[in-house]
Amino acid sequence: MFIELVKSTEHEILLIIPTTNSFLREQRLGIIPLLKDGVAERGINVKILAPINDDVLQITQSIEEEIGEQAKKRFHLRAVDVPYQESTVNTVTITIVDKKASLVIEKLDDSKEDFLDAIGLATHSNSKPTVSSYISIFESLWNQTKLYEELRRHDKMQREFINIAAHELRTPAQSILGYAELVRADLHKNQVQSFIDVIYRNALRIHKLTRDILDVSRIESQTLSLNKIKFNLKEVIISCIEDVQAKLVPESSNNRIKVAYETVKGWEEEEDGNHGDNVFVQADRDRITQVISNLLDNAIKFTPQGLVSIAVSGAERDNEGQEEENEKEVVVVSVQDTGLGIDPEIFPRLFTKFSSKSFSGTGLGLYVSKSIIEAHGGKIWAKNNNDKGATFCFSLPLAI
Repeated sequence: MFIELVKSTEHEILLIIPTTNSFLREQRLGIIPLLKDGVAERGINVKILAPINDDVLQITQSIEEEIGEQAKKRFHLRAVDVPYQESTVNTVTITIVDKKASLVIEKLDDSKEDFLDAIGLATHSNSKPTVSSYISIFESLWNQTKLYEELRRHDKMQREFINIAAHELRTPAQSILGYAELVRADLHKNQVQSFIDVIYRNALRIHKLTRDILDVSRIESQTLSLNKIKFNLKEVIISCIEDVQAKLVPESSNNRIKVAYETVKGWEEEEDGNHGDNVFVQADRDRITQVISNLLDNAIKFTPQGLVSIAVSGAERDNEGQEEENEKEVVVVSVQDTGLGIDPEIFPRLFTKFSSKSFSGTGLGLYVSKSIIEAHGGKIWAKNNNDKGATFCFSLPLAI
């Protein structure tokens, strides 16, 4: 009956499996392979609630590899944990087919390897009220497990965030305290300026971290606001370059880096003032300054020596190879370096939170930058250069 019911599925099958041993028995019985074939060959949807161990995980990963990318969207296994184990259905297997029929199989001895030796009574029904009640049980557990996973993921992310923020704050705070003590003691008058420089740089690090933390909070709560004005993008870029150059440490590897601005490409002189080096955008000046400064800081961090250049141009192809609809209405800012390039492991999650393999940094800067640019109606993307280094680009609408 169990096998025939699974074979008869036309649209969707919902399955609650009470234990990992039950899952393995149903794998040996052929139920799980039948579900895989149904997804891959007939296009049915499968939702499974089951505890997961290494054996179950290996089986499901093998299924996902065999059925292909498109079919993966129709095969869903949700790992159940404490909420499910404490429920009243942890002694039965419940199968619901096409929301028309149900099969409930009692589990008597979970230690048995053979399916028939492990089960007791089985109840099959095509009664609408009965089937509906089992659908309600499944959906309740499915949603409960989804909520539990989200809470657990949020808790993990919060712990990671606190640990990273605490680590990043501790280093500059210790430097500030240490050098401030030296200045107070006035032990080395000829070194006071260098001490103040170190204090200033570390204070800037703390300022940036606290700003990123606040911005992430605003983004997550959807309260990030923009104060849009019309301004000359060139002026902001030049100002950002001057700021990063002022932070380069003399007599270090940083003084082997050249930061340059490339003139605007793609515009002829027009009546609206967008000509030569002047490009006017309608945006939040402070927020765009924040994005440009962040991209320049990142480029310098990962460029031991060489060139970091920032250019402004008309619309160009983005990372998906698609052109903007109207080239005259979009400006693209590109920050290119000759550094280490983007780590392949980081690339797929480059603009997500905590995506960093750097010796320092929280990995929040690009996430915040992406949110700021998208709030302006623009896009942000990145690529590794053909020779060396990487290029980060973002687009903004031109001022009307």
